[in-house]
Amino acid sequence: MREFARAPLVARMAAGMIVGVMALAGCGSPPPMPPVTQVDISRFMGDWYVIAGIPSWPERQSFNAVESYALLPDGRIQTTFRYRHGGFGADVETMRPVGTVQPDTGNAVWGMQFIWPIQAEYVIAYLDEHYPQTIIGRTKRDYVWIMARTPSLPDAEYARLVDKVRDLGYDPAQLRKVPQQWPEQGPEQGAAPRTSPEPGKAH
Repeated sequence: MREFARAPLVARMAAGMIVGVMALAGCGSPPPMPPVTQVDISRFMGDWYVIAGIPSWPERQSFNAVESYALLPDGRIQTTFRYRHGGFGADVETMRPVGTVQPDTGNAVWGMQFIWPIQAEYVIAYLDEHYPQTIIGRTKRDYVWIMARTPSLPDAEYARLVDKVRDLGYDPAQLRKVPQQWPEQGPEQGAAPRTSPEPGKAH
């Protein structure tokens, strides 16, 4: 896989943060993105398919996007975002930022670092109690991601999550559904990312 020096799903927003700060200069700040109360960090680890989102620039043409988390010995979170740019047959592109859980946030707010020392805001704003679905947001309401342990969701379930995105202060009309097709057939093809037989368990 090719390694790209571009910020990933939650961490590649470093450049966007700088632009956002400049744009908000002199303007009122939006209310903080409300995190969930508590996250069992071990259960949250593993693979999450990106179902839809208001994407950052690198992922605006992403296919088969998957965000994976692995807990490091020092408590930080190794993040791997892999996707195909522009189509199912395109090459796999991979980005690897590292997340740091912010103290006293119930493990729900991370700083995601791709370019030292900038840490982009990453807020777990919704998490199903059994850990099959989550929504990641940001206070600036610039990016948001709906993710699940499966590559697709029933229409009614997806609509429910879109309503939650709206409730968080985003415009759902800006959401882009990420095409997901497994098993893969393009260059560097491989089986679908492993998902735990018990949703939410680390693997």
